[in-house]
Amino acid sequence: MTQSPVGVIQFGSQFSQLIVRKIRELGVYAELVEWEQAAAWIHKNSPPAIVLSGGPKSVNQEKPPQIDFDLLKGLPILGVCYGMQLIAQQFGGEVEAGTAGEFGVAEFEPIGSSLVSGLKSKQVLMSHGDHVVKAPPGFVVTARTEDCSIAAMENSNSKMYGLQWHPEVAHTIEGKEILKRFLFNKAGLEVNWTSEGFVESQVKAIQEKAGDQKVLCAVSGGVDSTVMAALFDRAIGSHAIFVFVDSGLLRKNESQEVARTYQEILKVKLNTVNASNQYFQALKGVTEPELKRKAIGLEFVKVFQTESMPWSDCRFLAQGTLYPDVIESGSSSASKIKSHHNVGGLPESLKLPLIEPFRYLFKDEVRSVGRVLGLPENIVNREPFPGPGLSIRILGEVTKERVAILQEVDAIYRSELKERGFSKMIWQSYAALLNAKTVGVQGDERTYLESVALRAVESTDGMTATPVALPISDLIDISQRITNQVRGVNRVFYDISGKPPATIELE
Repeated sequence: MTQSPVGVIQFGSQFSQLIVRKIRELGVYAELVEWEQAAAWIHKNSPPAIVLSGGPKSVNQEKPPQIDFDLLKGLPILGVCYGMQLIAQQFGGEVEAGTAGEFGVAEFEPIGSSLVSGLKSKQVLMSHGDHVVKAPPGFVVTARTEDCSIAAMENSNSKMYGLQWHPEVAHTIEGKEILKRFLFNKAGLEVNWTSEGFVESQVKAIQEKAGDQKVLCAVSGGVDSTVMAALFDRAIGSHAIFVFVDSGLLRKNESQEVARTYQEILKVKLNTVNASNQYFQALKGVTEPELKRKAIGLEFVKVFQTESMPWSDCRFLAQGTLYPDVIESGSSSASKIKSHHNVGGLPESLKLPLIEPFRYLFKDEVRSVGRVLGLPENIVNREPFPGPGLSIRILGEVTKERVAILQEVDAIYRSELKERGFSKMIWQSYAALLNAKTVGVQGDERTYLESVALRAVESTDGMTATPVALPISDLIDISQRITNQVRGVNRVFYDISGKPPATIELE
């Protein structure tokens, strides 16, 4: 890349990573930077533009998240929500707490600004308590809403722009156009980010880091690790050692499918470790979701500590960690949504430095990389599957018996979705075993059996999701097949929750 990355300064908003994603979609490379590390990052990267993200704090509280604006002199700056309030406070404006706040979809009225004027849609998403009540000297108000008199402002001479709404989310219809205007019209940037360029740079980076050393590649058979495997195979060939840990928590027949994929499509050797007994023992009696995830993470490390002797000459460990995994695991300023077993580092005793080429990529970007690497669509378009496997789709204790039940239910559900033509409209679908037995009647006898929940959502990056409105007649047919064919289940629910407020997975 000839152009340095745009810096998106993270002040704690769960939407901040979407700003990065939208900027990359426009062909400009961007990175998310914690506000505490911003000074060092700016000195190192000399960014051509800065976006100040939103966040849950108030600029008026004691010791709020801050940034040294002296470091940003001369740079085009876009402040979003908290970022706009920070600009206002820094340059002599006033920020106050709103009497009611403003949360949800709103319509804005433009007031003569080339950044937000002339858009086809005026719908935006507001999510704020504080608001700017007086623009700083030199700034002009460029938009307002019914509840916010200063919804946008700018100082074109200083190349500083502020939006009280979130341009990065889908509910802001023309948000991408606003970001495009900022990047290309105001900051004068050029397109410099493509999947082809990413593959080229990562192949070179892996070769430089690994040298002639071997790399132990931990793969699961999912999209991320399969694309990672193809990348490492291209970069270092036989020096990449692919190890698949069968935890016993996969979907029905999935371990066989993984082996077939690596043999027939990737044409590389796959080393399989059967560790199902270890995982079930580690999960015995564990019911709390975070503890399950931590138990899975610890067992993951233990497997490599105890089973990796045949590959003791490996000097690095590669994982397919994605950016949403990192975001949801929390940071110094953003809240933790849930732990991911592949985030947070490994114990020093493992003595294998990590290589994570996709750590700052989103799912759709990884799919695009997979296409560049020549992987077929049935691989790159596979639905996401969580690292902890079915353990977080079984509420309550995870046992071999409950896993077997869920595997059957899940297989029926996914096959029905495919046969009925729903797969193309679904980003992720699965069945979950609820921690609730219910009374039923089967064969003229009372039953007291497991209940299951079915889920299907639309999404692009996993950070937000909308439930798929499957026809009730199809759901009834699927439910009847499940309760008829799977022993141990007598009730089926359909989950219609979006993300937010729910997450895609139940745990």
